[in-house]
Amino acid sequence: MTRIIEVFADITCPFTHIGLKIVRAEIAALDADIDLRVRAWPLEWVNDSMADPVAIDGKIRLITEQLAVDDFRGFAVDAWPRTTIPALNLAASAYDKDQPTGLAVSLRLRALVFEHGRDVSDPAVLSELAAEFGLPAPGSEPLDSVRNDYEDGKARGVRGSPDFFVGDDEFFCPSLDLGHDEHGTLVSSFDTDGLRQLIATAASG
Repeated sequence: MTRIIEVFADITCPFTHIGLKIVRAEIAALDADIDLRVRAWPLEWVNDSMADPVAIDGKIRLITEQLAVDDFRGFAVDAWPRTTIPALNLAASAYDKDQPTGLAVSLRLRALVFEHGRDVSDPAVLSELAAEFGLPAPGSEPLDSVRNDYEDGKARGVRGSPDFFVGDDEFFCPSLDLGHDEHGTLVSSFDTDGLRQLIATAASG
């Protein structure tokens, strides 16, 4: 039986971009019967506004240096989206098509933001991605499935992005250890134990 890892996640969270790639790679390496379902957790609804791209750029510079990663090479402050709702609509319709398409589109949306400097609130960018996967171009009003994800996340006590669930077991940002030093500067490292616990829980089904 296929086991499901659910993750409530924002598209513009840099920790989510890294975390999803790490978890997906770990699942692939195990060749286990585990599906990763990315659910909508729009931080613009949580915080009543989009994040400041300059602040995000500062976090990206720190984690790029601290983790020695190349996952943000194309990030562009001036391509920061005005909203993520149409992009989340596209991801939801991709999951309606099938699980592999949903995951692929979810990952590609984040790669567009962080690796290619594309504005995922631009209808032309989303139409191009939709056409690639044989999907209709998304609308600007949130789909019921996007709203339902958000309400379900609130009911389950989602703490932020990314927050992973295997059944009732929660793993907040399990592949990264995040904190701040005495000056309030972000400090990050890989959390191999947290990742191992997530995958072991999913694999034990």
